[in-house]
Amino acid sequence: MTENCVFCKIIKGELPARVVYEDEDVMAFLDINPVSKGHTLVVPKKHYRNMVDAPDDVIAKIYTIAKKIGVAAMNALGAKGFNVISNNEKVAGQEVFHFHVHVIPRYTGDELRYDVKGYKYAEGEADEVVKKLNEALK
Repeated sequence: MTENCVFCKIIKGELPARVVYEDEDVMAFLDINPVSKGHTLVVPKKHYRNMVDAPDDVIAKIYTIAKKIGVAAMNALGAKGFNVISNNEKVAGQEVFHFHVHVIPRYTGDELRYDVKGYKYAEGEADEVVKKLNEALK
């Protein structure tokens, strides 16, 4: 737990939250600034800055719970699908530096967009990117 982390304070019961799911390792609660009905944050109870710092087993459990919440939103709220998003570091939109994923239920006609396509590779650049990523993954 980190003293100034808003999610750690929620987990400790120091701040209120509308809890959707909880077990010994994970808590999920409604986002206070939702982009859709049922928008839920899934967080590990142990503090990790973001996905980069979280162990693989923690990441796997967070995503397993995220799937369950997404399916529940489809069954209980009439969502037609859902997005699962993790913002890692400020440049990627992370605002609370405690690893979490957003489960965003999607509804017909909701007009939310996550399919923006804007980057175009220069000639030969994609091959260079693959080469660099392959090397970094070794």
